Amino acid sequence: MTIRLSEVSVSFGAHLALSNINLELNAPTVAVIGANGSGKSTFARLLNGLTSPTKGTVTVFGNKPNTKETSFIFSNPDLQIVMPTVYEDVAYSLQDQKLTKTEIAAKVGAALAELGIEGLANQTCQSLSSGQKQLLALAGAYVRKPRLLVADEPTTLLDLPNTNRISKVLKNFGAEQLVVVTHDLELANSFQEVIWFDSGQVRLQGEASKVIKAYRKFYA
Repeated sequence: MTIRLSEVSVSFGAHLALSNINLELNAPTVAVIGANGSGKSTFARLLNGLTSPTKGTVTVFGNKPNTKETSFIFSNPDLQIVMPTVYEDVAYSLQDQKLTKTEIAAKVGAALAELGIEGLANQTCQSLSSGQKQLLALAGAYVRKPRLLVADEPTTLLDLPNTNRISKVLKNFGAEQLVVVTHDLELANSFQEVIWFDSGQVRLQGEASKVIKAYRKFYA
């Protein structure tokens, strides 16, 4: 079993973001949909420990959520770009792995090539376009070879060409499991399973086409 939430609630002061969630996810690709404030981003942040449950338990691959097995991509890549240049930023993701400079160079080079941005290695991060920054964020995740990749609205700030590019990269990322929070129903429909959050609870979970059809009907 990949992801399990057992009687999970999350409160931020008086606000109850998630209420008594019981959920199991085993599909390789999972999309999370729902209106703003429905709890979907809180759910995503539970999966690598960015948010802790107020009540209940969360396990990922049988373990407590952690950054060794899970990488997280924000909707705004500026939130996770921390170094001056593209190469340095991807290399920073390997700082805890006790690698030699040669090993780091090989891994960073492979990650940049995989994401198609090897030509940007020496550019400053802040000179990049929004699409390039999101590819950089993905490279920083890819270089760690996570078992689970969680992306929270990774295409929100992008134009259509970059949205299509990032969507393709996500689906070819190679992690054991991919969980993407998105408002893009076309993207969600290409996933094997969809979860619909509503008012801090799971309203529906299942095959993408069925859940999205119900979602569209509800908001018609």
